[in-house]
Amino acid sequence: MLSTRTLLKKNVTAIRGLATVSKLTKDSKVHQNLLEDHSFINYKNNLENVNIVRERLGRPLTYAEKILYGHLDDPHGQEIKRGVSYLKLRPDRVACQDATAQMAILQFMSAGLPQVAKPVTVHCDHLIQAQVGGDKDLPRAIKLNKEVYDFLGSATAKYNIGFWGPGSGIIHQIVLENYAFPGALIIGTDSHTPNAGGLGQLAIGVGGADAVDVMSDLPWELKAPKIMGVKLTGKMNGWTAPKDIILKLAGITTVKGGTGYIVEYFGEGVHTFSATGMATICNMGAEIGATTSVFPFNHSMVEYLDATGRKEIADFASVYHKDLLSADSGAEYDIVHEIDLSTLEPYVNGPFTPDLATPISKMKEVAVKNDWPLEVKVGLIGSCTNSSYEDMSRASSIVKDAAAHGLKAKTIFTVTPGSEQIRATIARDGQLETFKEFGGIVLANACGPCIGQWDRRDIKKGDKNTIVSSYNRNFTSRNDGNPQTHSFVASPELVTAFAIAGDLRFNPLTDKLKDKDGNEFLLKPPHGVGLPPKGYLKGNNTYQAPPKDRSTVQVKISPTSDRLQVLKPFKPWDGKDAFNMPILIKSFGKTTTDHISMAGPWLKYRGHLENISNNYMIGAINAENKKANCVKNHYTGEYSSVPDTARAYRDKGIKWVVIGGDNFGEGSSREHAALEPRFLGGFAIITRSFARIHETNLKKQGMLPLNFADPTAYDKINPDDTVDILGLTEFAPGKNLTLRIHTKDGKTWDTPLTHTFNQEQIEWFKAGSALNKIKSSKKHAKK
Repeated sequence: MLSTRTLLKKNVTAIRGLATVSKLTKDSKVHQNLLEDHSFINYKNNLENVNIVRERLGRPLTYAEKILYGHLDDPHGQEIKRGVSYLKLRPDRVACQDATAQMAILQFMSAGLPQVAKPVTVHCDHLIQAQVGGDKDLPRAIKLNKEVYDFLGSATAKYNIGFWGPGSGIIHQIVLENYAFPGALIIGTDSHTPNAGGLGQLAIGVGGADAVDVMSDLPWELKAPKIMGVKLTGKMNGWTAPKDIILKLAGITTVKGGTGYIVEYFGEGVHTFSATGMATICNMGAEIGATTSVFPFNHSMVEYLDATGRKEIADFASVYHKDLLSADSGAEYDIVHEIDLSTLEPYVNGPFTPDLATPISKMKEVAVKNDWPLEVKVGLIGSCTNSSYEDMSRASSIVKDAAAHGLKAKTIFTVTPGSEQIRATIARDGQLETFKEFGGIVLANACGPCIGQWDRRDIKKGDKNTIVSSYNRNFTSRNDGNPQTHSFVASPELVTAFAIAGDLRFNPLTDKLKDKDGNEFLLKPPHGVGLPPKGYLKGNNTYQAPPKDRSTVQVKISPTSDRLQVLKPFKPWDGKDAFNMPILIKSFGKTTTDHISMAGPWLKYRGHLENISNNYMIGAINAENKKANCVKNHYTGEYSSVPDTARAYRDKGIKWVVIGGDNFGEGSSREHAALEPRFLGGFAIITRSFARIHETNLKKQGMLPLNFADPTAYDKINPDDTVDILGLTEFAPGKNLTLRIHTKDGKTWDTPLTHTFNQEQIEWFKAGSALNKIKSSKKHAKK
């Protein structure tokens, strides 16, 4: 391990403006936010837990460890070993976006509890389709999704949950503006929850079943992450933006290099840019598989908290800065990467994967060599990753420079404000009008094209084309449903430059443009401010606080709805090994949650398990024929869709398995990717390796996520084989199971399977799901 002592030379430097505030003491009672009167910051208890753990371990702690261990359910007895132990934690709050909130709330309702045990909010951001512009798209979405919004609005009121209605903004931006604070631990039902690490808190993406645990007052379980240190030196300049830090890091680590790690940033470079820039970096840490990412408490966070009306929180954090909200001198990281901000170039990552990182100086050469479409069709800025005031002001400065030379966008150019607060503020300060004059389309304050909610009409499906966005994720078909769209990720500044030039080969640092008179000129480097000089405008109020008296509130679910469906418990394990199971599909290549359970038009069924199960694995490539959504029924020999074949097996009482490759389930936190195979009769998913959230989600739903001890076994398995899983009657932590393969010619061979189940998770499997186990435990507790 490498320590901060050797790497930082004891660089836990005094941060500007973080002097102790006299009116607050360590015993002060400070609210977590301005919207709730029942939630308070618990620094004192967190610090007590940290001191207990530090004494037990006998070593200094990183900042991330302090937050984690400060929220332990049992700091005295908890086993703590990075990468090994399962931590029992007590998060400060839960945040849910509307697509995942439906299933989370349906599961919570089935637990029979009167209200949530922790502060919870629901945010309506995923169901708003981008089509012609926010003014028309938002009202259309409200009409189309009325029954879902009515359900969420009534359920949140019933169970004491805050509700951010459609038009409020994207969940992660709302959390940053209202709920995030240094030293907090939050879980959210979206993989980009780590955005809040920009305000010095650990924010971790989870599936809905994990959220239900916390909502039900149960400890939340997390495998103790290792800590990846990223040392930042120097200072950014010119065209380089915070986004380029994570784009470069993604190129270093790959999409799975951060799996099992928390990324903790440190070094003097940390103190040279804005809190919203830090949020951008933490947000996209999901793209390297990291559990979460975090920056230490610093002056930029103080400024942002002050600007968003939370000065008392900033002052209180300053009181605990040295003890709790910074790494101990000599704290050790498991691995360290170093990035010099002074020499960092702008990057363009993609296509088809967010870790294919190309510095702008080499983009021209690489794009031509790889035969990528050179004409940029669409430039898209904003999203939960890059929609801060600073992002918008820097992008608008480039637009103004181009406009001064008589130029407008050559591409379609879209702007997605991250929140109503950002939209209102940039409308007042002129950036929004600047974008419109440029030819920009202002979309609703929602996820939109970033998650596939885009009714794109400028090309036909199947047309090979290039788009560039300031989003976070660019998997095949993700943005527009077209597998031939080459999607690249860059900073908003670079996206804007590409929109002006219309060419993927354009390098704004060196390449000149021609003005309206044919004269050559070089775009000026972007400039902007981190915070609005006139302060933020709140804009339209779309927040609904839960009523004081909730006794008469009725949750609205129509029994005939095709979008909402009350859940039925899964059946418990039958107590036997599993024999002669067909392979539903052996997936070939990258299999993300977008392949397993697509978003886009399928989002409307997120509250209806039966209907959304019609998209199970329809994007995965079948290793047998290299086709999507075309698999052979083992018993009839007929080819059909993956969901139909799975149903055919289930309806005849036949269990089935899926065989997968590396980092299976990479991408979103969506638990539907785990609920669907369980609903369709699946028994096990057997892979070379899993992405963290998907593996946990499968366990929660009573599925068996298992790994080949010998990765080459994947290559030996034929889709026509049937398999047994042996050893389940002696299922135990750390003990391998056996996969017995029956080939078509009657031969058999065995290969060992590893797993990461602990004893409690094995009980979930036996009970049929984690929720079944919760309900059973509560029944026993009442007796």
